[in-house]
Amino acid sequence: MIIKKRDESALSAVAEDADDLLALRRVIKRGDMITGSTTRVLKRDRDYSRPDRGERVRITVTIATEKISLDGTIERLRIGGTVHESNNDSVPHGTHHSMTVAAGDAIVISKRVQRAGGGGKGGWTRTDHRILRGGSGGGKGANSTFILVAMDTADCGVALLRGTHLDVSPNMYSGRGGKRYKTSHSMEDFFGQVASAIDAVAEEAARGGGGQESRTVILFGPGNTKKRFANYVGGGQPRRGRPAYEIVVVEGIDSGGEDGIHIFAKSEAMREAISSSKLALVSDILDRIIGHAHKKVPRYAMGYEETLAAARMGAVDSLIFADGALQQYGDEQKVVDLLNMAEESGADVYGVDSSTDIGLRAAGLGGIVALLRYAVE
Repeated sequence: MIIKKRDESALSAVAEDADDLLALRRVIKRGDMITGSTTRVLKRDRDYSRPDRGERVRITVTIATEKISLDGTIERLRIGGTVHESNNDSVPHGTHHSMTVAAGDAIVISKRVQRAGGGGKGGWTRTDHRILRGGSGGGKGANSTFILVAMDTADCGVALLRGTHLDVSPNMYSGRGGKRYKTSHSMEDFFGQVASAIDAVAEEAARGGGGQESRTVILFGPGNTKKRFANYVGGGQPRRGRPAYEIVVVEGIDSGGEDGIHIFAKSEAMREAISSSKLALVSDILDRIIGHAHKKVPRYAMGYEETLAAARMGAVDSLIFADGALQQYGDEQKVVDLLNMAEESGADVYGVDSSTDIGLRAAGLGGIVALLRYAVE
């Protein structure tokens, strides 16, 4: 999330991924003023023009928020309300309009300033700023970004792990045949192709991470091909105009390509190699919750009702919710209120999606699970 403070009541924000859109959903409330660029169909009174057709134009408006919803399927945030200001005379004040916010869109959020006794206090809370700084993860490991490379002699998979979201690129193939069919191929060319793919993923991470490019490459796969590739790139040192990377070679993963990526993402080797990552933190919390459930230790909550009761007592230490939980319980706002209540009590709140095994496990446990500070009957 790219954030810039404008004054005591307003700041500009640019969401960079789905986690940031969820953070905005949790921060924006009814009555907030949202300024952004959107489109509207304006009907023109012209000769020979069809009365049922209009011209779609781009306008800049300020909306007093009345309704806000998140569509996690297409990664869009929809904000509806009345127009407070507009740069187009054809869009009068007081009319209703909706704005769609996607990753990369810039908006300005203004909250009411409450004044008492001649002093001033901004409408932004400490929890609001914590959510925006840490995305949907409360801060711990929220900005961790790694490039995962699962390499074999025949194929290679490259993925970007940002927070708890895993974005896997299509497999690359060396052209090497199987045991019975020999084909001519060049491992040098294959390694060059993989190195270029890593550069492209690193640039994508820089565009979507506030300009901070990922420099840590986790390299794994069967055999010694991964070590040969590490030597090819010079152990991560700059080579042929390419930037330097920190190369971490991991043993114990015997699959390459996309399959190897997913195996690594749910392995013990992942936790050891990138223990500071948000995914490793969430995986450890989820294992502790399941361990408490097996041992019948009442230091966990599963589902909306149990977690809400624990949050009201201030007992939640860490809360994990799946991306579909906002729609799963019928009322998106009540789930958002639960997440914010837990955050205000000092809990770490983590959102996970179905791109990893962790997200599927959280969804299978009711969509919302929590590790508690103390036992609650």
